Amino acid sequence: MRRLDATGVRRHAGGLADLLADTVRGGASIGFLAPLGRAEALAWWGERAADVAAGRLAVWTVHDGGRVLGTVSLAFAAKPNSRHRAELVKLMVHREARGRGLGRRLLATAETAAVAAGVTLLHLDTETGSPAERLYRSAGWTPAGTVPDYAASPEGVLRPTTIYYKRLTAPTPTG
Repeated sequence: MRRLDATGVRRHAGGLADLLADTVRGGASIGFLAPLGRAEALAWWGERAADVAAGRLAVWTVHDGGRVLGTVSLAFAAKPNSRHRAELVKLMVHREARGRGLGRRLLATAETAAVAAGVTLLHLDTETGSPAERLYRSAGWTPAGTVPDYAASPEGVLRPTTIYYKRLTAPTPTG
């Protein structure tokens, strides 16, 4: 597991694009319609590098050799009254690597990094009824509500989305 700087995002953009395309092909509603071309996925990740360089986004990846198997990001709030929170975005695990706890490890990494950055509240949205929902619930995330017809699935069908949040606390020093 490694946190990527802007250069790392650019360097691994091909692997991240392949992971994004695999996730969309697998039916996950993560903001893209199928079929997602590699050029579009590369461009999207290329645009994220500027956000990483500016400190607005943190990106972690898990690799198997040169292949990106998973990623998760934290989008930090820019407004002065919101700097205590961040959005968990684009938690993706390659379909061939699922079922090994990789999603849980990525989620825990992002949560730990959020605490270290002084974030006390995380939020996210995910397709209602998706496998991701089970992960978030089992990891202690609280559903805040469901919005009907929030986003289209990769096939273009409008689906409900559930908004989740998780309060974070800094670890208590032992001693």
